[in-house]
Amino acid sequence: MKYLKLLITAILTAAVFYGLNNKFEDIPALGKFLAPNQGIWQNEGDEIISGEIAISGLDEAVTVHYDAQLIPHIFAKNDKDLYKAQGYITAKHRLWQMEFQTYAAAGRLSEIIGEGALNYDREQRRNGMLFGAENSLDVVKQDPEALALLEAYSAGVNAYINSLEPENYPVEYKLLGYRPEAWTIDKTMHLLMYMTDMLCGRDYDLEFTNTIKKFGKKRFDMLFPDFYDIIDPVISKDTDWSFIYGEMTEIPKSEMADDTVSVTEFMAKPHPNNGSNNWAVAPKKSASGNAILASDPHLGLNLPSIWFVMQLSTPEHNVYGATLPGALGVIIGFNDDISWGVTNATRDVKDWYKIDFEDKSRKAYKYNGQWKETSVRLEEIKIKGKETFIDSVIYTHHGPVSYDYNFKSDNELKGYAMKWAGHIGHNFTDLFYKLNRAKNYDDYRNAIKNHVAPAQNFIFASKTGDIAMWVQGQFPNKWKGQGKFLMDGSNPDHDWQSFIPSDYNAHTKNPERGFVSSANQHPTDSMYPFYVFNDGYDTYRSRIINNFFRSKEKFDVEDFKDLQNNNFNLKASEIVPYLIENLEVSELNDAEKEALDILKNWDFDNHIDSKAPGLFSSWNNSLYNLLWDEFDVEEETLKWPFTYQYMYMLKNHPNDDFMDIQDTPEKETAKDLIQQSFKETVEKLNKWKEKNGDYTWKNYKRSYVGHLLQALPAFSVQNIPIGGDGNTVNAMTRNHGPSWRMIVEMGNKPKGFGIYPGGQSGNPGSKYYDNFIDDWAKGNYFEINFLQSESDSTSIQSTQTLKPAK
Repeated sequence: MKYLKLLITAILTAAVFYGLNNKFEDIPALGKFLAPNQGIWQNEGDEIISGEIAISGLDEAVTVHYDAQLIPHIFAKNDKDLYKAQGYITAKHRLWQMEFQTYAAAGRLSEIIGEGALNYDREQRRNGMLFGAENSLDVVKQDPEALALLEAYSAGVNAYINSLEPENYPVEYKLLGYRPEAWTIDKTMHLLMYMTDMLCGRDYDLEFTNTIKKFGKKRFDMLFPDFYDIIDPVISKDTDWSFIYGEMTEIPKSEMADDTVSVTEFMAKPHPNNGSNNWAVAPKKSASGNAILASDPHLGLNLPSIWFVMQLSTPEHNVYGATLPGALGVIIGFNDDISWGVTNATRDVKDWYKIDFEDKSRKAYKYNGQWKETSVRLEEIKIKGKETFIDSVIYTHHGPVSYDYNFKSDNELKGYAMKWAGHIGHNFTDLFYKLNRAKNYDDYRNAIKNHVAPAQNFIFASKTGDIAMWVQGQFPNKWKGQGKFLMDGSNPDHDWQSFIPSDYNAHTKNPERGFVSSANQHPTDSMYPFYVFNDGYDTYRSRIINNFFRSKEKFDVEDFKDLQNNNFNLKASEIVPYLIENLEVSELNDAEKEALDILKNWDFDNHIDSKAPGLFSSWNNSLYNLLWDEFDVEEETLKWPFTYQYMYMLKNHPNDDFMDIQDTPEKETAKDLIQQSFKETVEKLNKWKEKNGDYTWKNYKRSYVGHLLQALPAFSVQNIPIGGDGNTVNAMTRNHGPSWRMIVEMGNKPKGFGIYPGGQSGNPGSKYYDNFIDDWAKGNYFEINFLQSESDSTSIQSTQTLKPAK
């Protein structure tokens, strides 16, 4: 019995969690938590997935087939019943997760965690998360059909919630001492804002401002160039952009605000490596003659897993793929005619403006030589066991003033306002409703053309053989350099002047090379007419992928599997020989020579049993920090230089002043830094080895998939033996990486394969909670069971019927 093994650890972990994080006023009633009639014991075992359930509001019966992976295949007679059933079934397996994430998105964690979450909640509100969600909901309300479907989904969630007694609540509710509340369409909007924010993590305007002020423009441009010399962009370099015409935005006389950024600390940001891979080959490069598509989004890995896999079917459409618990439809998947995936386009759609207030009241701010009125949004943040906190957030025409003297800034007359495409209202429901039903390229294009944020690379393949890629979002038409630094909120020239027409967004259909791909690299080369800011785009995974598809004429599904699990470290292959060449071997001791031999014999594969990846990773980090000792990132709020450019500097400017270590009287060069950092690395790793065992990659990296609350190891999976790192196609770091691997071959009937690091159930006591992780780590897949009709019983384990309540 799983809980008998985990219970004591869970209780102790919970106590540590509450105590050390100081997030709760009172330890929850562990008596109730352990009570046999309503506590943790009620969560033992697996879900009931057979029989009949009466649900009010259904028009007709809905059939739910479950396969061996606990994947539900939902067959309904109409859209409203389909999405009501999706809401019900999703809540049945993932209720706590989907609701907890909406609390986090809406800045409401203080309600269930206590005062320790107040700053986080204030950040969410000051980033305009509720503001953006409300704007999108206003747009959805103008589309009666989309609104009706969202309401049906919500009704399905609530039908499940209303069926629960306290003893049946998911275990996390009992552990944290609260209960589920009614689901609303607002919550779905909050969840989608959460994802929009999660994929907008590379926001460096304020740090860049301080960095250029400290080092000057010449040095800044050397460290943060607009283009890398080796980019292999999403849209091929041979693309003809002559179809784009019209005026580009002119550069104003003043391109940035005139001072450094003064805040006590920056707000927490999403993981900067939130990204993905996707690719597709045309029939001419496919061994079967069918287009093949692959997609694997890279995100923070948690249990319950971010994705919930489902099949959704009505007489008019049939779709399968990864859904986002709390949102209707399939996000990444396929139907009978097309397949699609997404990667993060990491376009710069979030800018910051310096705001000068007229006086301490902040009722007006300087704009265009006059004083323009502000508005105030009162954010009421409820706190468990405390009085409600009211945060007065000032809004300008740019957006919310996230930093002011009430929050992380001590200047009463100055603030920093955020302008973000995520605040623009848009209709996610319409996007995925259309994409789920698309039958061809034109349908796919029509589905995505009005997408606003987050910026995504939408990949496409069809059974008729078309492949395509669109870099899609609502992108401001910026003058060159706009948004790279803090801008002057009083200068109208610094406003977003217009948006790039959707048809001018970078895209390609059926390119001559026979494949399309993206891996968060720069979307285009420098010939694309519109300004695209370099925020540190990928320079390694993308080249590995594109070189692979140039390596031979034909590819099949097995090639796709091998590539998704490819651990080749291109970054190491390009720098390690240079580093070794510049080591003074005569000055190395025996332990250092042994480490050197490990690197000399490395094939640059980040394999779990190899020692070289850990040695390189540690050496790389040590060298990087030694080189950039001029960057007091925390105290001066600066931006670390781009990784690729750091290697460029070592190779091409070995005697640059940056190579000099500030705290020594000598003038060091790159060679000195390489020698010193290598010696430091070997000493460090040997000390680590004494405490932790050998530094094979699986032991040194110690990958894990943690519970959403993070401080619950009993509900997590530790020490997962998986290779790769952030620069390999298999982009698995410690707890961040491929969150859903999908491969689909488009024939008369699509043939798909998938896997993700978790399981379908959100119940830690279920065998379906983490059952995919071992196969995922090994690079295995399950063959997708894409049922063609309600009567198709292929590999079905059980069936449940949702019937209209009388």
